[in-house]
Amino acid sequence: MAYRCDTDLEFLAEIKSEDLNDLVYCLTHDKDGEKRFTEELSESSAYKEYYPDHHQYWKLIAAEIQCFGANTFATLLRGGEGILYKEVLTDVCDKLKVNYNNSSSVEKIETHLLMKILEDSIEKLSHSELQDLARNLGLKNFSGITPEALVGIFQAVFRAGGFKSYQLTLIIVNYIMKAILGRGLSLAGNAALTRTMSVLAGPIGWTITGLWTAIDIAGPAYRVTIPAVIHVAVLRQKYLYDEKARDVSFG
Repeated sequence: MAYRCDTDLEFLAEIKSEDLNDLVYCLTHDKDGEKRFTEELSESSAYKEYYPDHHQYWKLIAAEIQCFGANTFATLLRGGEGILYKEVLTDVCDKLKVNYNNSSSVEKIETHLLMKILEDSIEKLSHSELQDLARNLGLKNFSGITPEALVGIFQAVFRAGGFKSYQLTLIIVNYIMKAILGRGLSLAGNAALTRTMSVLAGPIGWTITGLWTAIDIAGPAYRVTIPAVIHVAVLRQKYLYDEKARDVSFG
């Protein structure tokens, strides 16, 4: 396993070890909490020496994502290098039938992935559940609310970026991880976030969980790459939010 220089994963070098915990866990453990047979990360000398200081071996974490997303034989021919993250991401999007433009940035494609999950969940809500969600979001005229209108609101949140976008990403990913890994995000334990996460904690949270519990993630590689890509998406949102906050404080 060797890291392939990847501009879309370089930001992991700036992520704190404690914030990498969830990503490392999903790469090394399955839903039952057992070690994955095909993972190599925990067998590396750097992991054994520095764990749980994940920052020390972030390149190995990135390499594990690249290799899980690649064909094993092709990886051997490349000297242990996998494929670039964007290819892993778009492969996951194809698997989940996400509509995206291949020329877009990975941040935008990750947003399309999260929006697809949210759209599918909103479509499953009853009219009364839609009204409850609209009311909790602070909408005044919610009696005639439609799934399309709510999707439009969440799309606007993602486009605006910043804390609200990061918050929405956390909420979605937290429920997905509970469904496919049996545990939520440790990042979601932040008190400032959990106060407002309750807005979506009702029907839409149950729907997201239900949808993902029912999804058959065919193939061992997808059981890793799908949660890994979703974890990378939430870490990127956190990184971008923190970076913007730093710029404001130094501005």
